[in-house]
Amino acid sequence: MNTWKLRTSMFGTLAIIIGLSTLVFTVLLSLLGSLDIITLGILVVAFNILQWLISPYIIDALYKTRELPENENPKLHEIVENLSKKSKIKKPRLMLAQIPIPNAFAYGSPIAGNRVAITSGLLKTLESDEVEAVIGHELGHLKHRDVQIMMFVSLLPALLYYIGYSLMLSSMYGRQRQEGGGGAALLGIGFLLFSWVLNMFILYLSRLREYYADSHSALIVNDGPRKLSAGLAKIVHTTKNMRKVRKEKQNLGAFKALFIADPDHAETDSMAIATMSASGDQKLVQEILSQKVTTADRIIEIFSTHPNIVKRLKALQEIS
Repeated sequence: MNTWKLRTSMFGTLAIIIGLSTLVFTVLLSLLGSLDIITLGILVVAFNILQWLISPYIIDALYKTRELPENENPKLHEIVENLSKKSKIKKPRLMLAQIPIPNAFAYGSPIAGNRVAITSGLLKTLESDEVEAVIGHELGHLKHRDVQIMMFVSLLPALLYYIGYSLMLSSMYGRQRQEGGGGAALLGIGFLLFSWVLNMFILYLSRLREYYADSHSALIVNDGPRKLSAGLAKIVHTTKNMRKVRKEKQNLGAFKALFIADPDHAETDSMAIATMSASGDQKLVQEILSQKVTTADRIIEIFSTHPNIVKRLKALQEIS
């Protein structure tokens, strides 16, 4: 999937999300004209913005991250510095997450600044050039403002969900129980269903932005497609073999949309590399590329924040 197609798909999906949400809100206000609904909407938006502002501190606490001093790993800092210049962004704070599962993520907010975190497991699993490609991917998220965009679109289904939930409660317990509460309940169910549909579009947008970040890494890192392909394959395979750790680290799923690979889908993705041999990283990549994406794979992908690993590596091969 080339860059132009990615941009077109992302802007199209974003337009659908905003357009559908605007239509539903217009219909809702015209039907109800309720100040309480507007107040609820303001509260939900304010809560989510507050959550976004303080989320870096929550992430740091959940994943036990700390800032990595330059004298502790000067080579890694040099990589981040060089790739930040190529990306034309300010160098983010480099963080280390004390997690044995190999992964990385970009996050931040106006009060916390931009940050890129790598896990201790990533440094142990990948070669230096593969870590470089992973960092290039995370800088792509910062370059494209994915944290802000995904936060914005995620507000919309959250708002619809709480409105729907509020309508159902008011129809059961409020004054609407005596004044046509059945209609309000049906409307509430409709909003709950619509929030689910909107979430499907947001998951699709999330997968597109993963492709876009992969593309960014491939373009700013020398031999980027090869390095990132090998890194992704090793991340998936290693994560699959760490079932016990994943069960113990239940909080990994809390912000999994941030990760370069979804740890919850390691089992599914790794089916493509179940026959992995120890003959080298590129043979592993070729084994993945030789697999076909099944109908079951496509269905599972619909409910995922990340693309199927086979499709993802094939997209990188197209860039190379």
